[in-house]
Amino acid sequence: MRTVAVVLAGGSGQRFGSGLPKQLLALTGRTLVEHSVSAFEDAPDVTAILVVMASGHARQVADLLAAGDYQKVMGVIEGGASRPESTRRAIAELSHRESGQDGCDVLFHDAARPLVDQRIIADCVRALRTHEAVGVAVPASDTIVIVDDEVMTSMPRRDRLRRCQTPQGFRLEVIRRAYELAQADPAFADLASTDDCGVVLRYLPDVTVAVVPGSERNIKITYPDDLRIAESLLRHSSSGAG
Repeated sequence: MRTVAVVLAGGSGQRFGSGLPKQLLALTGRTLVEHSVSAFEDAPDVTAILVVMASGHARQVADLLAAGDYQKVMGVIEGGASRPESTRRAIAELSHRESGQDGCDVLFHDAARPLVDQRIIADCVRALRTHEAVGVAVPASDTIVIVDDEVMTSMPRRDRLRRCQTPQGFRLEVIRRAYELAQADPAFADLASTDDCGVVLRYLPDVTVAVVPGSERNIKITYPDDLRIAESLLRHSSSGAG
């Protein structure tokens, strides 16, 4: 079955404090979105890549990727005002492109995680051979507490807690059905922001979401200090240290 990677770069990056979407910021000579696209370009089990870019920047990124000669990029489309809306647009695009085919697996990845490695991608593709949904996660190293009105109300067992990363993978028909149910739910818009595995867990509870190990290196660029950490990690790996 074909595996398509969707690189989600539709966010505005307001928390980063830049006038430019953070996906277009440079990290050791390439933009964040290029780093993420490159990871899937190099993945032998990924057939094609669809990029979902922030509104007003799709043409710029299409030209950038064309100049970089990324052979697997099937297109760059504009994202929505929210993460779920960007995912829905990607699902609609893939449903149109894959119509008449036997379906595909899809990996959704945040462009703001430019250091995703080949082991994680390969593990996700492998997990989708036997599961309909898969998430990437790392153990929670800190004790987590639940707070209500600034008062601790409970403390979940840390050994059962994980921190989610991306990519997150699905059979296309599964994630499409989950979002169809979410869109039909008037309460969905009022829910706290959630990721794609969360949508499947809520609306398709009978679908098992497998977990594959992530990596502490697979960091998300949210604030300027994160970019400096990523630069240090890239220089460290390129120097052959460790």
